[in-house]
Amino acid sequence: MPEKQTQAPVVTVDGPGGSGKGTIAMRLAEHLGWHFLDSGALYRLVAVAAMDRGVSADDEETLGRVARSLDANFGISEEGMVVLLDGNYITGRLRSETVSVFSSRIAAFPFVREALIVRQRAFRKPPGLVADGRDMGTVIFPDAKLKIFLTASAEARAERRYKQLKEKGESVNLTRLFQDIKKRDERDSTRAVSPLRPAEDAHVIDSTELSINEVLREIHVLLEKNGIS
Repeated sequence: MPEKQTQAPVVTVDGPGGSGKGTIAMRLAEHLGWHFLDSGALYRLVAVAAMDRGVSADDEETLGRVARSLDANFGISEEGMVVLLDGNYITGRLRSETVSVFSSRIAAFPFVREALIVRQRAFRKPPGLVADGRDMGTVIFPDAKLKIFLTASAEARAERRYKQLKEKGESVNLTRLFQDIKKRDERDSTRAVSPLRPAEDAHVIDSTELSINEVLREIHVLLEKNGIS
């Protein structure tokens, strides 16, 4: 990796699904004029590619090959993140509950995680990077200049996810979403490889009772304290 990329500053925003970390990270990237990495989208891309190819969520070796061969491109538009897979626009598919469940299962596999590490670190370019995920501050960018761990109660995250899916016209059940989030939290926090946890030097923010703007205000104070503007 070129030296100038290694030296590019990084802000990481980790946390469980539904904590708001994706929205926060994208807003920070726009504010700073930095690059943006939604690491979860990479796992979702692997899920979509595997599902399209009929690969089982239990076939770790084949899933690892799928992860290494992804032809993916990211961008940001006025509507948010834009994702292409094999030249096809698939942004809408990435946030479906089926893809979410599949990607959470395969994220526990070492072969898949190892295949995506290089891809994730390649996003580190000047003038800087805001990286959103579950192990950005602990594994992928342990030398990040600022690390945020954004959390919220499972109930609040289930309600947020419910509203998002309903707005997209999907048929969802709030109780089922809550149960799925609890299972995903347990799976993510207890997996052997890159478990979900705050980095020792991370700033933990509970967004249960906070709006997006309130969370951003807290982070902007941390940016100033760390000389990031």
